[in-house]
Amino acid sequence: MARVPDQEIERLKAEVALEGLVAAAGVELHRAGADLVGRCPFHDDREPSLVISPGKNLWHCLGACQAGGSVIDWVMRAEGASFRHAVELLRAGAATRPLDGPVPSRSSSRRLASALGGEAGDAGLLAQVVAYYHTTLAGSAQALAYLGSRKVGHPEAMEVFALGYANRTLAYRLPTKGAKMGAELRGRLQALGVLRASGHEHFNGSVVVPIFDGTGAVTEMYGRKVRADLRPGTPAHLYLPGPHRGVWNRAGITGAGEVVLAESLIDALSFWCAGYRNVTAAYGTEGFTDELAEVLCAGTKRVLIAFDRDDAGDRAALRVGEALMARGTECLRVELPRGADANDVSRAADDPAAVLGRYLRKAAWMGKGPAPVSSPPAGPPSRDEGPTVSPARPEPPPLAAEPPPAPALSAPALSAPALSAPALSAPALSVPALVPERAGPGEASFRLGERRWRVRGLDKVSSFDLLRLNVLVSHPDARAGPVFHVDTLDLYSARARAGFVKSAADELGLSEEVVKADLAKVLLACEALAELAISEAQSPKAAKVELSADERAAALELLGDPRLAERVVADFARAGVVGEEANCLVGYLAAVSRKLPGPLAVIVQSTSAAGKSALMDAVLAMVPAGERVKFSAMTGQSLYYMGEADLAHKVLAVAEEEGAERAAYALKLLQSEGELSIASTGKDNASGRLVTHTYRVVGPVAIMLAT
Repeated sequence: MARVPDQEIERLKAEVALEGLVAAAGVELHRAGADLVGRCPFHDDREPSLVISPGKNLWHCLGACQAGGSVIDWVMRAEGASFRHAVELLRAGAATRPLDGPVPSRSSSRRLASALGGEAGDAGLLAQVVAYYHTTLAGSAQALAYLGSRKVGHPEAMEVFALGYANRTLAYRLPTKGAKMGAELRGRLQALGVLRASGHEHFNGSVVVPIFDGTGAVTEMYGRKVRADLRPGTPAHLYLPGPHRGVWNRAGITGAGEVVLAESLIDALSFWCAGYRNVTAAYGTEGFTDELAEVLCAGTKRVLIAFDRDDAGDRAALRVGEALMARGTECLRVELPRGADANDVSRAADDPAAVLGRYLRKAAWMGKGPAPVSSPPAGPPSRDEGPTVSPARPEPPPLAAEPPPAPALSAPALSAPALSAPALSAPALSVPALVPERAGPGEASFRLGERRWRVRGLDKVSSFDLLRLNVLVSHPDARAGPVFHVDTLDLYSARARAGFVKSAADELGLSEEVVKADLAKVLLACEALAELAISEAQSPKAAKVELSADERAAALELLGDPRLAERVVADFARAGVVGEEANCLVGYLAAVSRKLPGPLAVIVQSTSAAGKSALMDAVLAMVPAGERVKFSAMTGQSLYYMGEADLAHKVLAVAEEEGAERAAYALKLLQSEGELSIASTGKDNASGRLVTHTYRVVGPVAIMLAT
């Protein structure tokens, strides 16, 4: 359910005058000291028993009904409304009316302006729903904060793509069920999938992304839940029922030579907000439609498939690539970090445009044989020049800025012209096609015409700030044999490159333009190889455990045994721990919970020499050696420098709580947040420049302390 923010509730309680609501209901009030009194309208009140406290903005009946509360409670009682309906009435200023006759047990009149017109066709009705959701997004701090946290909250994106938020208030803006128009309108919305059979909104609590066809009509809607604390089994991703129809960002990809194809709409928005406007999305790994394929193959030469880097994403990317290449469209796979999607990369980056651009530039050719040669970039990227792929990136204002004006609640506000502005066209992406002729540990060779390039030192590149390599270029000479030029330089330095180009051209007898163009291609290829080496070095080296058929059968038999807990306790007894059945079982469950997204933490507490260390050692002995980490004590910052993912799904045990006292804050953060990070600045040994390194330890981790 989409919650009303606590700040909004408190604002209504403080700003809406209760005295005015009560007087508008027809209750005659009289002063009694600091309070006001009158006859309670909620029961047969012969003597004034309703007390209003203007200073606190509260009311209470001292008579038969004994009701009371804030302005929200008054509206709920007076209107027979739910909490959310009462809030909406107060927001709209529609909560004041005379109470004639008995108080309704349930509201029969919405008294809020209708958001939808029953005279519109299905396409117009969907457009009105999208317009209403777009309006509610502008007023939802929670939804805007979610978009900001995903780095897709750019105001231009919200306007161009008519992003919205379903906050459970659409039904309050419809005629009542008892009215003919209300019943018909609800029936149509249920048929379209906006409302469920229960009457609840299908996208309740979700940011909503509409998809349009070529005429600007809404053909599909995607919803993404903004809250993480959903009930188990609640889907986080929602679509309208039926087959997917429409192409997201059709105007941005029509006629584009190169298109980025993301797996999800959130990933596509990540590229768009970073400046890569020639992007579209499939509807998940199984949602690549014939309609999207036709649009891509109509005029697109090359598609960069940026699906998630997991097993499902890899399989889907292969299927899509084969389908598109069979129709004559070149395809390259954007190789994001393993287990990540484009939005993960964008959120983790200080400069999403530059980081996403690097992954786009090193996309791998998916066809057979050598990759087709693409137009070379204007020049190699450097720290001075910026990335070769230069997205058109508007600077987003902070989220706290005034929200963009909401469109009118009518279909024309979302018509096609709003999505076909020329500003959506983006420069084509430059994708390097240079493939190493030979590659070994830290070394690679390339051949460009008669020129042969060799680079060494790729295995020593440790950050994205420097690309310091030993570069050799040779060219055959019919009279004197091959001539060459070799030097060690930082390829990210424009000055160093210029010096290398001039010296190599003089020594080899070539024009500087030829050497410069070669070096640009070599740089981009080396950058891709270096990034792969850095990513591999930073990735956890987890040994894969392969079970034999007998071991697997024994494990499944153990897990399926209804006496599993008794067998665990019996194993502890055989290991020499007796009389501690409950403690052994609790410790074992905590250790096993390391595999869960939210592991347990336990404290083994006893007097000195009572056996807590023996109990902890017995529990740890049940955990594979590679999945347990034990310390006698920890310093305050020791956790931060343990390395990426060193503690993920492991058991961290500290022999004495006193030994972990200085690390208590870090342990609490690791347990609650699942991640710790710290940044430190130091000098680079090679260049002498100050560089900043970020150290991160990733959970989740199960924690055991003894005290």
